[in-house]
Amino acid sequence: MSNAKAIAATTATLLHLLSNQIPLRIDGASVDVTTLPPDRARKGHTGAQLNIFLYQTQINAAWRNLDVPTQVRPGESANPPLALNLHYMLTAYGDDNQNDDEMVSHRVLGGAMSVLHDHPLLGRAEIAAALADTGLEAQFERLRITPVALAMDEMSKLWTAMQSNYRLSAGYEVTVVLIDSALPVKAALPVLKRGADDRGPIATAARAPALDAVRYPRGQQAARLGDDIVLSGSALSVANASVLFRHPALKDPIARTPSAGDRPGEIKVHLPSLAEDAAGVKNWVAGWYSVAVVVQPAGRPPLGSNEIAFALAPQIAPSPTTHAAGAFELDVTCAPRIAAGQRVLLLFDADQYAPASVDQPPPTGNAPSLAKFAQVVGTKNADGTPAPRTVRLRVDGVDSIPVLIDGSPPLPRFDPNQQVSIT
Repeated sequence: MSNAKAIAATTATLLHLLSNQIPLRIDGASVDVTTLPPDRARKGHTGAQLNIFLYQTQINAAWRNLDVPTQVRPGESANPPLALNLHYMLTAYGDDNQNDDEMVSHRVLGGAMSVLHDHPLLGRAEIAAALADTGLEAQFERLRITPVALAMDEMSKLWTAMQSNYRLSAGYEVTVVLIDSALPVKAALPVLKRGADDRGPIATAARAPALDAVRYPRGQQAARLGDDIVLSGSALSVANASVLFRHPALKDPIARTPSAGDRPGEIKVHLPSLAEDAAGVKNWVAGWYSVAVVVQPAGRPPLGSNEIAFALAPQIAPSPTTHAAGAFELDVTCAPRIAAGQRVLLLFDADQYAPASVDQPPPTGNAPSLAKFAQVVGTKNADGTPAPRTVRLRVDGVDSIPVLIDGSPPLPRFDPNQQVSIT
């Protein structure tokens, strides 16, 4: 397979081929064959000349995602080669010392086109002789030379971009140049058995579970530790099922066992509180999760559902809960913990404050996080009476829940433990 010098090897092969063959087509006349940009082609040249200019490379669509035959065996994986089509422009120049130098350029261009017409394939020996140690001569696909009709508009744009005066030219495409990937091939070991006890593949006719929505308690927009959430969808069952919660800040998903829902197509999941499972709470962080259901019967492969978004709200406690009017510092504890890299904001009524610092305890314990906020501004009521201000903590876009629903009939009210009174 060829290496990164394959493009240069293709150009060098064309150069050698035309240098040797053009004089034979035009009665032995001397012709300089060059590979210069058109704006520099005539510098230092006054005689008959043919310039070969590579003006464009394109990805070959047919080979783009194919493995090279004989190099990648069944069961192995490798990056496909870089497959390129090379576009060349051949430009002929006459002898400046002759009066009718255009006739000379026409002969040169005719000779070059005649050579390429009779030589549509570049030989392996020619490629190896033109430039050594490229591997291009050994590639599986042969290099083919095809004339390309360049419209006058396209030709005009090319010469304008090269800031050179137009000369009679012909376009050719050389395809396909395969440059081998430098990444190693991964070769799997032979398969000794398929499945446990060499039983082969297992087929199941059961439907995979599918999730449609998550319902939070009390009609809230998020759940807290200690709450029950309801997952709705289709083919949901509690038999051999686990509910997996994944968070970007957690290495492993958190697995919970579901219970039967109140209606068909629903299952319930309980989120343990600190009092219920102090050791398990350390695994949780506040913010957005993805939740999925996985069913794994004994001796069979697991069936997993799609993933939907789930919001776990932080539970907070501002301290202290009474402040004098004006700017003051406010500490807010948050459970579950706040992980490194999470975005934290304090919502003091409608005002937002960024934290001065956030204590991020390690996941080995279940200690809450402590967020410190400086220069929080509180004001009294207009009549001078103390003003309770509701405190919320927003972690990665999920707000703490400052509302209690109690009484008979149950009505919502702000939680006094999440308020700061301004005196």
